[in-house]
Amino acid sequence: MIKSMTGFGKTTVEMKNKKVIIEIKSLNSKQLDMSLRLPSLYREKEMDIRALVKERLDRGKVDMYIYFDNADSDKDVAINRAVVMQYYSQLQEIAGQLGIEPDGNGLLQAIMRFPETLQVKVEELDEEEWLALRAGIEKALEEINRFRLQEGEALMKDILRRVGLIEELAAQVPQFEGQRIVAIRQRLQEKINEWTEVKNVDQNRLEQEIIYYLEKLDITEEKVRLANHCKYFRETVDKEDAPGRKIGFIAQEMGREINTLGSKANDHDIQKLVVRMKDELEKIKEQSLNIL
Repeated sequence: MIKSMTGFGKTTVEMKNKKVIIEIKSLNSKQLDMSLRLPSLYREKEMDIRALVKERLDRGKVDMYIYFDNADSDKDVAINRAVVMQYYSQLQEIAGQLGIEPDGNGLLQAIMRFPETLQVKVEELDEEEWLALRAGIEKALEEINRFRLQEGEALMKDILRRVGLIEELAAQVPQFEGQRIVAIRQRLQEKINEWTEVKNVDQNRLEQEIIYYLEKLDITEEKVRLANHCKYFRETVDKEDAPGRKIGFIAQEMGREINTLGSKANDHDIQKLVVRMKDELEKIKEQSLNIL
């Protein structure tokens, strides 16, 4: 199935003492460009999470956020009683030596601003919580992949429609070739008439130049190659699950043939068809960048 690189997935994991929210967003990119933000509790599993995302999403600019519903859920703050008691005892002793009557509440408030009066206990990640988190990540990845499939189907439908339009426009070229050939012949005849008035004209060289000129203006090969590129484009979409890069290259080849067709045409009506083909091709190229 064809996938877009644009997607969004979100899931919530209920733990025994916390709620974990997982969000994944992705846009188009030539390779996997991943930004991961997660709580310190899960930092040890960062490489495992990245490997899981790479396996499921392949490429794209991916922003992944894992956070607690309560931002401080991974922190357990406790008062370091022993340190507080030592500060309090020493300050009371100093106050007595200085003959100062200490204010108990004020003294305690001052002590709580001293170093190491608070202890932050970082929770350790156990296997059960990791498995629950992993399951949540996989669920979010499934959701973003469903989104990518829907986007990819819509994108490819529009892209193939535009390929069809290019084929239709190319099929209109032959109807103008008859008048194009007549106009070219007329111009050549006029030039030949001018040249025949010049003495000592090398007839063999003249014939060679005429043949070269006609071959240079022939657009048969360009039409055939453009038709083959369009056919190959469709075959690639049908046969490959991730054709994004390849159809981008095929679109470039289509562009070369369309440009050459336009430069050789020397006909107003054919030039108008070429301009319309270029317009459709630019839209194809732009949308192909978002195909996985």
